[in-house]
Amino acid sequence: MIMKYLLIPLLVLLLFTTACQNNEEVQPDTPSPTTSTDSTLYFPPINSNTWETTSPESLGWNTQAISSLESYLANSNTKAFILLKNGKIVIEKYFGQNLNNQTFSAISNWYWASAGKTLTAFVVGKAQEENLLNINDKSSKYLGTGWTSLSAAQEDQITVKNQLTMTAGLNDAGTNRDCTDPSCLTYLANPSTRWAYHNAPYTRLDGVIEGASGMTFSNYFNTRLRDKIGMNGFWQKLGFNNVYFSTPRSMARFGLLILNKGKWDDETILADESYYNAMITPSQDINKSYGYLWWLNGQSSFMLPTLQAVFPGSISPNAPAEMICAIGKNGQLINIIPSQNMVVIRMGDNPDESLVPTNFQDELWAKIKEVIQ
Repeated sequence: MIMKYLLIPLLVLLLFTTACQNNEEVQPDTPSPTTSTDSTLYFPPINSNTWETTSPESLGWNTQAISSLESYLANSNTKAFILLKNGKIVIEKYFGQNLNNQTFSAISNWYWASAGKTLTAFVVGKAQEENLLNINDKSSKYLGTGWTSLSAAQEDQITVKNQLTMTAGLNDAGTNRDCTDPSCLTYLANPSTRWAYHNAPYTRLDGVIEGASGMTFSNYFNTRLRDKIGMNGFWQKLGFNNVYFSTPRSMARFGLLILNKGKWDDETILADESYYNAMITPSQDINKSYGYLWWLNGQSSFMLPTLQAVFPGSISPNAPAEMICAIGKNGQLINIIPSQNMVVIRMGDNPDESLVPTNFQDELWAKIKEVIQ
């Protein structure tokens, strides 16, 4: 997500919202590390700040490499880093200042940038499960006609699935790829024939949810996802974009939910296994490393924002091939490794200038590998 507006507006935003929006105001409780090697997934309580931990020593990890990892995190403008194993915290580190110029901590809110796209993907699946929509329906069924500048026949070809997979075919070459005004949404190619990382069609999924459910997007999201798994956080309009803010532990909660295939402990949050599986597998043949707004490691090729080139190999060769990724500008990351019952999240400032910092993610995994080998 293009976030040119982040500095001063976000400072004002967080000064106003931190006290009233953060529902984790008490410093989280972290019990003493356990030495259990049980691979059963642990889920932190919904209405508690407690989150159990496991020591890296008990996992047989290379503890001498942790200092190198922490130095890399600090030197790459990281604010928060959490590594979960079997749902328990193994590493949790905070660095620097938040946008209020206070020490960044477990209760600091931070923006998800485009990593938040995966939240939207999840609730679209929930809406389909509730028979409120079908992703194969034309988007105008929920957005109304005229949401683009296309002819009626052209607009009717765009489906909700096209919005989920970045294949709407709308022109992304303008000066503002975030603009959701109909005048900005013009024809370039037939849907499903071209992949392009275009924020505007994605953002209009909020309107799809609202049109299908009759609720505001935030209310639908809060009741179907956020509150069910004990997240904090809120959506905030910034320009044309709708940006999610939460604490790092809330980001980790969502990663844990995805690791467990849409179930939180004994409660099923998303029961539609077909949608879940489609969300985290290649969604089209153009960019094989993209699902439903999730990035997928270990594929034979990938594409990147603003480019139509196809690159051979996987997006993060240093990471496990099975890794599922939420990736946002300035290095907002959720990495999920199912076979290892592992979730990694990172929040922070700009590690490089890319919209989707896959190079940074790969460098980070070179450091993580040294620890978990």
